[in-house]
Amino acid sequence: LFPERSTDIGRLLSSYLEKESDVEDHSVHLLFSANRWEQVPLMKEKLNQGVTLVVDRYAFSGVAFTSAKENFSLEWCKQPDVGLPKPDLVLFLHLKLADAAMRGEFGRERYENGAVQERVLQRFHQLMKDTTLNWKMVDASKSIEEVHEEIRALSEDTICTAVQRPLGELWK
Repeated sequence: LFPERSTDIGRLLSSYLEKESDVEDHSVHLLFSANRWEQVPLMKEKLNQGVTLVVDRYAFSGVAFTSAKENFSLEWCKQPDVGLPKPDLVLFLHLKLADAAMRGEFGRERYENGAVQERVLQRFHQLMKDTTLNWKMVDASKSIEEVHEEIRALSEDTICTAVQRPLGELWK
């Protein structure tokens, strides 16, 4: 789960997300990327041991959220994450904003409001056009059991094929 809030950078990001502190937009984007990079050695170690990683809010989330702000391009936002371990599967759990707003604690953190979420969704759709990545959309309005089953099936298929491929680098 990113940000990894136990590191020094992660604690700063947690404070930012919980609206306890402010950080300039370029700086905070780079901090989110740095938080991912500081986990790369552990990620590679686990992958080399045959562990399957499930990562929530990876580079795509950071790019989508920052590029939804004024004066930030998708390309600029991707640059700090070029070379991160490339995921074998990217699942996008889609949920209508009205449904998301009814879920617990929505609105507690920065960016959890309708206007921002709509702009972020547009950026995610732009990112999904990248055919070098294995994007799959999952309807998150289904029951927990149905969502679980769809994610399980997609993940198992990917795990079987990924074991035969070397680890890729994101956006290279």
